[in-house]
Amino acid sequence: MNVPKLKKLRADLAFIANWVENGAHVLDLGCGDGALLEYLQTTKACTGYGVELDDLKIPGCARRGVSVIQHDLERGLPFFKNDSFDSVLCLSALQMMKNVEDLLREIVRVGNEAIVSFPNFAYWPHRFALLNGHMPVSTELPFEWYDTPNLRCATIRDFENLAEQVGLKVIDCVALHDGKPVKLAPNWRGSLAIFRLQKKNTLIRS
Repeated sequence: MNVPKLKKLRADLAFIANWVENGAHVLDLGCGDGALLEYLQTTKACTGYGVELDDLKIPGCARRGVSVIQHDLERGLPFFKNDSFDSVLCLSALQMMKNVEDLLREIVRVGNEAIVSFPNFAYWPHRFALLNGHMPVSTELPFEWYDTPNLRCATIRDFENLAEQVGLKVIDCVALHDGKPVKLAPNWRGSLAIFRLQKKNTLIRS
């Protein structure tokens, strides 16, 4: 899979892939059909595993040649040792977790760096929807309030505070809209937040 194909599939994945180093050992939590891991394996010589619960998405991983473990992330990551991975990805999945803090602590335990993305609840159309008396519905939050799989709502500032609590240092934070970085008022104008994080006791690599 090449970059244009990945961008067409999901623009945020193409952006995130740039943050993963060549040859990294990667764990992708909530990997879906394995599209990003396939790209990292074939283009950046990465190795690793995906973790996915959905029965319907597991065959897609197999077709892409991605090693996948079917597992509920709410149960942690007990089958991985400390510091097993160079980078742990958790992309648009964190907001579906009951125990967000516990999962982040597991990410800290098994990986040296992490890339986390989630819908930014402070995005301006979401704020206006609430002002008008309705729960927001958007590309990043496409479900109605009564059938949404999303259990948690967070803003960029909220996540910065939680990352600090669980022992993660923010290396970079980018807000995207339509797959493109938003530089002006990102917490207001960015619909998707992406954080690159690192253990506080790990030296930053250039």
